[in-house]
Amino acid sequence: MLRSLNIRDFVIVDRLELEFSAGFTALTGETGAGKSILIDALALALGERGEASVVRQGAERADISAEFELGKGSPLQGWLAEQELTGDDGRCLLRRVIDAGGRSRAFINGCAATLAQLRGAGEYLIDIHGQHEHQNLMRPVAQRQLLDAYGGHGDLLAAVATAWRGWQDLRRHLQALETDAAAIAAEREQLEWQVREMDALNLTVEEWAELQGEHSRLAHAQSLIEGAQFAMDILSEADQSSLAQIAQASSRLDHLLEYDARLKDIADVLAAAQAQTQEAVYMLRDYQQRLEVDPQRFRQVEQRLEAVHACARKYRVTPEGLPDAQLRAQRRLAELEAGGDIGAVRARVEAAHAAYRAEAVRLGAGRKKVAKKLAARVTEAMQTLAMAGGVFEIVLNPLEEGGAHGLENVEFMVSAHQGIAPRPLSKVASGGELSRISLALQTASSEVAAVPTLIFDEVDAGIGGRVAEIVGRMLRALGTRHQVMCVTHLPQVAAAGDQQWQVSKSTVGGKVSNRVAMLDDAARVEEIARMLGGVKITETTRKHAAEMLGIKT
Repeated sequence: MLRSLNIRDFVIVDRLELEFSAGFTALTGETGAGKSILIDALALALGERGEASVVRQGAERADISAEFELGKGSPLQGWLAEQELTGDDGRCLLRRVIDAGGRSRAFINGCAATLAQLRGAGEYLIDIHGQHEHQNLMRPVAQRQLLDAYGGHGDLLAAVATAWRGWQDLRRHLQALETDAAAIAAEREQLEWQVREMDALNLTVEEWAELQGEHSRLAHAQSLIEGAQFAMDILSEADQSSLAQIAQASSRLDHLLEYDARLKDIADVLAAAQAQTQEAVYMLRDYQQRLEVDPQRFRQVEQRLEAVHACARKYRVTPEGLPDAQLRAQRRLAELEAGGDIGAVRARVEAAHAAYRAEAVRLGAGRKKVAKKLAARVTEAMQTLAMAGGVFEIVLNPLEEGGAHGLENVEFMVSAHQGIAPRPLSKVASGGELSRISLALQTASSEVAAVPTLIFDEVDAGIGGRVAEIVGRMLRALGTRHQVMCVTHLPQVAAAGDQQWQVSKSTVGGKVSNRVAMLDDAARVEEIARMLGGVKITETTRKHAAEMLGIKT
C-alpha cells in the first residue's frame, strides 16, 4: 500500500509531502488545478520515461519519492532480495531524480537502480488506469493482455512463448538444411578431410614441448658433449683441478684447527664445497655418457617438426594451437552430422510443434473459461451503467498456425442496448458508452489484481447523474479489497470516497504552485457543493452536498 509521496520541483509543484490511507480516496479540484500531476509524479517514481521539461522552472532538479508498506508474504520482498535491493522490513522506498539537463537517476531503498528495476518493482505495487485507457482497449493486443491478466495466465503464456520459439528455431534450422544442403555437404566434406589430417598428425601440447626440447639437444649434441668434458677436466681430471686444490686447502685447514678453533666454520664450508664439487663431477659424467650424436633421430625429429609447422600454416594457427583447432573441427563436424540428418530434424520439428500445441491448447482452454466469467461480470456492470439490456462478449478467433501468444486472437464484442447484435469494441460509436464499458472492464479486472494499490485518473469522464453515483459505489466497494485512488470531477464519485483530497493552485512571487489538502467533513461539504453548484454556492447546494456525504447539518 502507498504510504507517502514526496514531490519537489515537479512541473508546477514546489513541494508536497502527502500521507495516504487505506480505502477509497477521491482527488478533486477545479479544472486545471493539476490533479493529474500527482499521478504523473507517481508514474515517474514507478519508472515511466521523464524529460527535462518536468523540472519546475528555475529549479535544478525534480525529486520524487514514494514509500510503500508491504504486506506479509508480499512477492516484492523476494524480488527485492534477488535484485539485492532489500530495505527496512515491510517497507519499500522508490525515488526518481531528473535534473534540468534531462539526466535521470533512480533509487530503490536508497540503492542506485535502473529504470527497468523501478518498473519491475512498480508492477508489484500499483496499477494506474489513465483517462485514455479506453483508447488502448480498442487494440486487440490490449484486449488479449487484459483477458490473460484477469485469468492469471502468466506462467502459461511464458510456457507457450518458449515452446513457440523452440518450434520456430527448429523450423528455421530445417529450412536452412533444405536450402543449403549442398553448402553443408561441402563444409562437412572439408571438415572430414581436416579432421583426418589432424588425427593422423596426432599432435598434443605435451609432445610439442618435448619435440622442441629434443630437437635442441640433438642439434647441439657435440657442443654439449665437449662442454661436459671441459667442465669435468677443470673440476677433477686436470693436473691442477679444482677438486684437488679444494682438497689441499681443506686438509691444510684441518691441521691448523688445533691452533685456532675459529677456522672450524671455514673448514666446514670447504668440506661441503668439496663434496658438492665431487657430486657435480659424478652428474656430469653420467650426463655425458647419456649424450650421443644420433643423425638419424635428428632427421626424424626435424621431419616431425616440419610436418607440424606445415599443418599449422595450412590452418592458420600456431603449432601449439593445433590440438585446439583439431577439437573445434571435430565438434563442428559432430554438429553437422547430428543436425544434418534432415529426417531426424523433421522429427524434432514435429515433436516441438506437438509440444507447442499442447501448451497453447491449455492456454486456450483457460482463456475460454475466464472469457465467460469476465464477460458475465462486465455485462452485469453494464446494466447499472445506463446500458440496460447491453451485452459484453469475448470471442476467441482461431489462428491457423498460432503464434507466440497462443492459438487464438482475443476480440471484445459489445451490444450497448437490447436487440442490437454485438459488434467489435472498436466499432462502438458513442464515446460515453466506450468510457463506461472501459470502466466496467477495469473495475472487474482490478478485483483480481495482485497489486495492493489501484489508481483511476478521470476514468469516469463522459458519465454523470445516477450512473456517476453507481461508479462511486463501485470504486468504494473496490476500496474494501485494495487501496483505491481516483482523480474525479464528479461529485457523486467524490462523495463515495472514504476520504477526499482537494488539489488547488496559487501564484506566489509570480510562480504557480500546487497545494493539496485533506478535507474534513465541513471542507468536504464545501468542495462537493462547489462541484455541484459551480461559481455560486447556495445553502441548498450545501445541504445537497451534505446529504450526499451522509452528514447531518
